[in-house]
Order: sequence, then C-alpha cells, then structure tokens
Amino acid sequence: MSLSIGIVGLPNVGKSTLFQSLTKKQIDRANYPFCTIDPNVGVVTVPDERVDQLAKLTKSAKKIYTTIEFIDIAGLVKGAHQGEGLGNKFLANIREADAILYILRIFKNDKIVNTQDEINPLEEKEILDAEMALKDLATLEKIPNKKAIQILEKGEMLYGRIDKKEEEILKQYQLLTLKPRFFLLNGSENELTEEVRNDFENNNFPYLVIDILNEFEIGELDEEEKKDLGIKDESKLDLLIKKAYQLLDLITFLTTGADETRAWTIKKGSFAPQAGGVIHSDFEDNFIKADVINWQDLINIGGVAQAREKGLIRTEGKNYIIQDGDVIEIKHGA
Repeated sequence: MSLSIGIVGLPNVGKSTLFQSLTKKQIDRANYPFCTIDPNVGVVTVPDERVDQLAKLTKSAKKIYTTIEFIDIAGLVKGAHQGEGLGNKFLANIREADAILYILRIFKNDKIVNTQDEINPLEEKEILDAEMALKDLATLEKIPNKKAIQILEKGEMLYGRIDKKEEEILKQYQLLTLKPRFFLLNGSENELTEEVRNDFENNNFPYLVIDILNEFEIGELDEEEKKDLGIKDESKLDLLIKKAYQLLDLITFLTTGADETRAWTIKKGSFAPQAGGVIHSDFEDNFIKADVINWQDLINIGGVAQAREKGLIRTEGKNYIIQDGDVIEIKHGA
C-alpha cells in the first residue's frame, strides 16, 4: 500500500533540508521564504534489518523494502487559506497526504531568516492548525456538518474528535484536520524549553526533537567517516520514519525466498486474506491458507526446511490476524 507524508511548516524552519536529508534529492534550500514553489515528492526506503537478515538466510537474489512518499510543501503563513503566500495551492497539496508532519523551529540561528518575531514553536503550531481549520471550514460551507464545524470553530482538529461513522462520511472530502499529525521540533534537546516539552507531553502530541541540519551533515558522510566519529548506523531520521508507521497504525509482514525477500505494509488488525491481497489481488480472492512463522524464529532455527521439520511453521486460515514481523507464504486456488 502507498503511504505519503506531507511536510509542512512556516518558511525557513527546515522543511526542505529535512526533505533532502530523507530523500537525498538535490533541491533549492535557499535562505528565503517560498523557495519551494512546487511540492517536491520523494520516495524513502524504510530501514528494516529483518529484510537484510532474511535475505542472507534464504540467499535471496534481491531485497525490497517498504517505502514512504514524502511531500515537501512550501512554507505556510497566516492567511494561507485565503491565498496568502500562495497558500491555497500548498494547502491543496496536503490533501493528497495520509498524514501531516509539522516542522516547528526551536533552533536559534540569527543567520536563518525567521518570519516570526521570536522562536515560538507553540505559536507556529497554532498558525498551522488555524490555517488548516479555516481551509476545512470553507469546504464545509458546501457540505454543512454541524458537529465538525463546531469543533473547527474552537480551533481544534477533527482527527480523534469525531466518531468512526462520521469520520467515514467526511473522509471523501479529504479534510486536512482529519489527518493524523506528528511533530518534529527542529533543534537540539538543550534548545527545547520545559514549557514546550510539557505542552506536547500533557496533550499526548507525538513528537521528536531532531537537529535537521546536523542530520543532513551526517548524511553527507561516508561509512568510514561515520565509524571514525562514532556515529551509530540508525539516524534520528530512521526513528522519524518508524514514528510515521506507528502513527498510521501500520505493520510490516515479510515474504522470503531465493528470488527475493520483501517487506509489505498493511494496517494493524488485518486478516491473512488481506495480506494476500497486498501481494496480489488474486491471492485474496482465492485465499486457501497461509503458512506463518515469526521472522526471528525463522532466523534462530536456521531456515525454512529446519522450521518445517521442527513444526514451527503454522498453518493459518482466513481469521488469522497478521502480526508485525510475520513471514508468510500464501496458498491460493487457481
């Protein structure tokens, strides 16, 4: 399944630097507002040691990881919902994303233009929330929904505040405030104030503190240089990608063999036939059963043949709920 994350923030908070760090795409990171006029889209591989280990075990000819599409959307400002700063166009781009990543500035650097009077990530968050709420209110004028309008008029997001039935009705309108959000506070831990930390934690807002410029510079180093500097393999950007999966309630199952080892994305709570459908639509329609083993158990036992011999591979039916890290083989009719 395709997964996309929209990166939003005020001008010059580090969006394009983050995007380049993630995707290694060369884009304009000039130090002035609105340098990113059209959304940059890049596909990022999700790091997964399970793919690496399984491919080695089964001597796979190739490895295929899951991916996330990141959309870098130009800086928003107050009045974006009315077209300020070309905002209407940018807000429309967010509609295509499954989730929204807010980049909020906590770093102090006089050389980087700040469009606000001070470093205030909470105020930045309020501006972004307000612009998306106002955009959704404009949409709801055409399709009145009393409950949704009342929530938005209070300046609150719809996500998590309406029941499932109403959410399904509103989904077709691609409302911005219905999308899950998480927050990247751009700067170092010592630049994060207690006030901001407490606000995010008390409200259970999912967030990470990442010095984007530092991560960008680390990404420019080769493996030998990283080793010499004592830099670990997993960067904070890897944590960001994993956070996106958690936020969207996604898990990964795997297939492995001589041809390829591959990671597949599916919603948590999905059944075995749905996993078959992710691989190929015919597998869901003609599902018979699934052979299943946890990836670590397969590694520990030393291979599929050994796992079968020890009875570690289970045969599961249509009601089996796929677990993160399952290695499966779908049996299906012609």
